[in-house]
Amino acid sequence: MGSKNIVNIFDTTLRDGEQSPGASMNIDEKVLIARQLDKLGVDVIEAGFAASSPGDFESVVQVCKAVKRPIVLSLARAQHGDIRKAVKAVEGARKPGLHTFIATSDIHMKHKLRMSRDEVMESVGTAVAYARRHLDYVEFSAEDASRSDRDFLVEVFSEAIRAGAKTLNIPDTTGYAIPSEFGELVRYLIENTEGSEKVTWSTHCHNDLGLAVANSLAAVANGARQVECTVNGIGERAGNTSLEEVVMALKTRQPVFNLDTRVHTEQIYPTSRLLSQVTGITVPLNKPIVGDNAFAHEAGIHQDGVLKHKLNYEIMKPETVGITGNRLVMGKHSGRHAFGERLQQLGFSLGKDEINRAFERFKELADKKKEVFDEDIEALVADEVLRIPSQPDRYELVYMNIASSSSAVPSATVRMRVDGEEKMAHDTGDGVVDACYKAIARISGSRAKLLRYTVSSVTAGTDAQGEVSCMLQDKDVNISGKGSHTDIIMASALAYVNALNRLEYRKRHRQASVEGGP
Repeated sequence: MGSKNIVNIFDTTLRDGEQSPGASMNIDEKVLIARQLDKLGVDVIEAGFAASSPGDFESVVQVCKAVKRPIVLSLARAQHGDIRKAVKAVEGARKPGLHTFIATSDIHMKHKLRMSRDEVMESVGTAVAYARRHLDYVEFSAEDASRSDRDFLVEVFSEAIRAGAKTLNIPDTTGYAIPSEFGELVRYLIENTEGSEKVTWSTHCHNDLGLAVANSLAAVANGARQVECTVNGIGERAGNTSLEEVVMALKTRQPVFNLDTRVHTEQIYPTSRLLSQVTGITVPLNKPIVGDNAFAHEAGIHQDGVLKHKLNYEIMKPETVGITGNRLVMGKHSGRHAFGERLQQLGFSLGKDEINRAFERFKELADKKKEVFDEDIEALVADEVLRIPSQPDRYELVYMNIASSSSAVPSATVRMRVDGEEKMAHDTGDGVVDACYKAIARISGSRAKLLRYTVSSVTAGTDAQGEVSCMLQDKDVNISGKGSHTDIIMASALAYVNALNRLEYRKRHRQASVEGGP
């Protein structure tokens, strides 16, 4: 799939990344992210797990229609039923593919699959061959490879090559490996697997010990030429390999690796911001590459050094990843065309109607604020456009009135539309946000537990928009919600309602009984 000096970037944000608690996305949001991944320049997009649910199947179908350049594939267990659904889901892609997997560690074979080594071997050959009868591009993954017997892996991967696999993936499924041993495992498999020179070797690392990026780079240094990763490193448990960190490590240390990627690095920051807005999962301030503090210098010695020469303390330019020094964009006199262009620069690929809705909100905000920043635009687009799923929202905030003083119990009156019908409730609480949330819960009938509530300022100044993120838990499902407004109480209410709507969407399209993957 390219030059030996190129590392392919396989993005699984829409599949493995969505398994991050609270990161569930509806179909429209997945399509929006996929278009930006296409613009970012990733080589492969894993669009979902088609056999897991009708919702995931349809999301794969729509992503295939939305992107032009990358290979688009669906994950599938090494079973004919999964493979048939995956093949059907990707048939509309310009470059369709399929990613099939089965566990190979003794612990998984015994306690999860309840299969012998011979049975697993037979499944590998049968599944890959069956997939190849339908598609040219097939990737095979040995789930939990880092805890598997290496000689058994050699047999498994040799069988996958004989059956026609184009890419072989070595996952560190549990984040158990350390770089030295993982790099050595990759080298051993490449050197000892029959036909290894015919395929691309890939790696898929989880971050349970904080080593996903380090393990991925160790794999690359030992012959892997594809890294499977997610934007912002999102994913189940502690997350996956961070796309932006791997790409910029290869770029910044190019003399060491003598390798490159096809990623357009100036699109990294817009992609990171877009995903954060869509999922409601905030990027930590100190996150490498894309965190707000990644290029900030507070210590006097550092500031002096940077002012004298940037390379004293900066190993890369912020502009390289799409962070510009000037965040001030437009004001109330800015036109629709300029606004549309700025949306494109921020990573939003929107239709005409969506741009019009966002522009109206922009004008309203511009009348309230003296200066409108990129972050303001991102927040209003998230509220106005990204919160409209493929199916109508069940809950809509219509009216809210709060009362609070130092000598009275805080209270809130809330009116909402539930399935189109207006309902109103009044409640009290420890504070106005608590009272507001109790009233919303009373109207919606929700028993979801509030796990997390955070408030941040979108930009500086007393007229700044407040951005609220909250996470709700309903049984075993965690969902994030986000809201922004110049009134922080209104932002809190919008975030809570957004989370309830996302929870409803998740209930409708929740994965049936299929979970997991590399």
